[in-house]
Amino acid sequence: MRNKRLVQRMVWGYVLLIGLAILQELLVYIHVFREQSLAIVDLGFSIGCLAALLLGFLAPAGASAVFIFVYMVAYFVWFSAYAEAGVLSFSWWWLLPANAAAASFIKAGLIRNKRFMERLEELQRRNPEVDPDTSLGNKEAFAETLVKQSNLAHRYSDVYNFCLAMFKIDFLPMVQESLGSPGYARLLASLSEAIQQQIRYEDYKFALDRGRFIVLLPMTNQAYLKALTERMKNTLTDIPLEDRKGRKLNLVIRAGALVFNKEQFSKYENADAVIAALERNTETDLIGEYI
Repeated sequence: MRNKRLVQRMVWGYVLLIGLAILQELLVYIHVFREQSLAIVDLGFSIGCLAALLLGFLAPAGASAVFIFVYMVAYFVWFSAYAEAGVLSFSWWWLLPANAAAASFIKAGLIRNKRFMERLEELQRRNPEVDPDTSLGNKEAFAETLVKQSNLAHRYSDVYNFCLAMFKIDFLPMVQESLGSPGYARLLASLSEAIQQQIRYEDYKFALDRGRFIVLLPMTNQAYLKALTERMKNTLTDIPLEDRKGRKLNLVIRAGALVFNKEQFSKYENADAVIAALERNTETDLIGEYI
């Protein structure tokens, strides 16, 4: 939303600048048509409008504001004492400041937009990416969290451990075809919400491609892991679902889990291997210890 407002401000700045250029050219043409000549003073002010644009783009906003104020006061004094009254001569009083102000306005928008994009890039470097359909962390976020958690579990193996569980939509091509793109996106959002309601605040949840979800459960007793995955799988399976024709669609969810094993610590650096092990375990609803 903020970026949209910045773009709109820049658009209005360009519209104002183009409008001023058109008006300036129109006034000069009318003056030449009426007088059949263009005075050196008017030519100098026309060139001054271009200089005002450069000033607005290159000079700081404060310097541009001072220039506009000094110019308008000085020109008003000169116009009152020496200039011949006319539309063009009066227009130079505000055309130059307007050009400088429009250029400064566009420059400020460009600077704000640049800073905004830099902050976005910095946030992307600092924070894991988020899956747009589910608002959960994606594969990159999972890999980063997995490394951190495995290091903690390896260093403090006597007091700390974690488990992983994957929930996978079975018969995925048929589900996607029955629901269509909008319906499948709503299903992913519903599954994401259901998973978040089933886990603790300190647990981690991730969404991968091909209808796969992973939860990382720190300090979870292995004895209760089977019951936990069954409960979550049943909750996801019970989500009401209708195809594009309004007919009830039964959702099949596969679940598999993995318990951190200190002996395989080095393998947890490879997120793809862990994901593959979890997916193998979903085929038989297995809770494994080895990757």
